[in-house]
Amino acid sequence: MTQPSRLLFVAGATGATGRNVVKQALARDVPLIAHVRPKSADTEPAKSWPRKAVVELARGEPLAEAMKGSTTVLQLIGTMRKRFASGDTYETSDIGTTRQLVEAAKQAGVDHLVLLSSVGAGRPVGAYLKAKAEAERLVRESGIPWTVVRPPAFEGEYHHPPALLRMLAKLPLMGGLRPIHLDQLAAVLLHVALKRAPLNTVLEGESLWNEVAASGA
Repeated sequence: MTQPSRLLFVAGATGATGRNVVKQALARDVPLIAHVRPKSADTEPAKSWPRKAVVELARGEPLAEAMKGSTTVLQLIGTMRKRFASGDTYETSDIGTTRQLVEAAKQAGVDHLVLLSSVGAGRPVGAYLKAKAEAERLVRESGIPWTVVRPPAFEGEYHHPPALLRMLAKLPLMGGLRPIHLDQLAAVLLHVALKRAPLNTVLEGESLWNEVAASGA
């Protein structure tokens, strides 16, 4: 059976992971709509993207309208504690945006949600992982088929994993913790979104690295 064509809606397109996803998708002529907040629409690289949804996530009806026709929503939005001074919180950036995207996706008839989470969200300790776990719950209970990607630490651009993590990742049974490059992560997210599989599955550790290999990254 031929896989129907996919149209990806990338939320968090201007973040480090999102930029890499959009870059790889455009290089492969993958149809996508890059979500961009109005204040970022005229910045690079968003300014040069051919198809954008310039809308605040809090505006439910316009968001659903912008999403219409999309088959997959990739939720790549998250924050870090160092951004709290500018008004970001885990509640607004990780949980709130997921809730808004899920509701819009239901209205738009999306058939796949891909959530970028974090290793450790399955047994969350601390505010960051608890927020990721709550975002995962919203996606799992959305009624829309989903895939959750839980990468370990990132490397690439301004991400520099600690040397201790690299040492731990060399130990037996700890290989799943080795840092993932942003190029690899973007390739996996695209791979999962385009084949719409695996559904209702969490990719973490060995299963994630198997998808990295399958993506050819």
